[in-house]
Amino acid sequence: MPTYQTPGVYVEEVESGSKPIEAGSTNTAGFLGVAERGPVNEAVLVTNWTQYTKIFGGMHRGGWLAHGVYQFFQNGGTRCFINNLAPSAFASVSAASVSAAAGEGEAGAGAEAGAGSGGAEAREDRVEERGEPAGVENPPGIAKLIIGKDEGAGKKTGLCLFDTIADIALVAAPGVTDPAAQDAILSHCERNRFRFAVLDSPEDLEKGIDTMPVPRDSIMGAYYFPWVSMYDTVLDAKVFAPPSGGICGVYSRVDSVRGVHKAPANEIFRTALGLKYNLTDAEQELLNPKGINCIREFPGRGIRVWGARTISSNPEWRYVNVRRLFCMVEQAIQNGTNWVVFEPNTRDLWKKITRNLTAFLLNTWKSGALFGDTPEEAFYVRCDDELNPPESIDAGYVVVEVGLAPAKPAEFVVFRVSQKTLETE
Repeated sequence: MPTYQTPGVYVEEVESGSKPIEAGSTNTAGFLGVAERGPVNEAVLVTNWTQYTKIFGGMHRGGWLAHGVYQFFQNGGTRCFINNLAPSAFASVSAASVSAAAGEGEAGAGAEAGAGSGGAEAREDRVEERGEPAGVENPPGIAKLIIGKDEGAGKKTGLCLFDTIADIALVAAPGVTDPAAQDAILSHCERNRFRFAVLDSPEDLEKGIDTMPVPRDSIMGAYYFPWVSMYDTVLDAKVFAPPSGGICGVYSRVDSVRGVHKAPANEIFRTALGLKYNLTDAEQELLNPKGINCIREFPGRGIRVWGARTISSNPEWRYVNVRRLFCMVEQAIQNGTNWVVFEPNTRDLWKKITRNLTAFLLNTWKSGALFGDTPEEAFYVRCDDELNPPESIDAGYVVVEVGLAPAKPAEFVVFRVSQKTLETE
């Protein structure tokens, strides 16, 4: 308190002690892939498809990145960071190799055509004449580009570049099914703690559906099958494209309309005109227990995301919305309690922390994210002498215990119907 020497009236500002905790964004995606043009290994924020095309060009044969970003915005996505992993010359060489593999002429002509939409249309005419499918592929060696390198400030590539951007909550590399690349994406999300990976299955099934490969066990990722048919604006034809970009858009749409606690399933997959494989209930019975989320077409209801599981074997983290809810809560708590650092470690501080956390979780419960008829059933916050003994205080620790009861999705809805007999007097 300041010392006053002159008689008079003095006005002082005193902090109320209440420091609100706010939930951060959960629907900002980070995409990795090869674009038609644009900056390389720079994380560029894009907020709509038109902006993407101005910076990175449109859809092209040298990679699935543009298809994924288009699906993202069409399905309700609003913000994403783009990391173009290779220069346009690299993409053009890849496009030429794909053209050559499809028997479309000399590799040099294919490379030259890959740089513009006019060349793509000419190649498409030749493809249609021969009755061959329009081919789009990620370039060979993209797994190495995704893993990237960290050579210090300003010299990060691939996934390492996303380490510097705190806003990213979803990570996807459209069309990348290489196990090493998917493992790197999962490890990146696990290391950053508040990120979730959306992974694609292979386009084609080499054997039976029960032998489909699955990424390694992780609580920070989800896996989707099959690929979806969409309209390619450059080829002017339908192509089967990986679903990860559209799934990220569905996540974003559900987060905005309902909240991160709502499972991103039983939602329409916009831009999908068909599916590579139409699954039956019996086939999904083989995939669902493995954590493979299916995209299915239902008569009269359209093409919908029909699964909401992570690829974790831990039943506590079985559902995507539960994992992402905890990511949101943990990040909000971390960002909203930085003021505590270096404060006097007293009971008064413990009460302030408890009060702020309780207010935040109360709002979370009111939004429907937590299970329970009362706040006491939905969550608890502890910060007391038992958790903070003298030796812990001497070591500089403040320990707070938070418990949540998340609302889990109704995955299996069972109606028990029986025949009621009329009783006569």
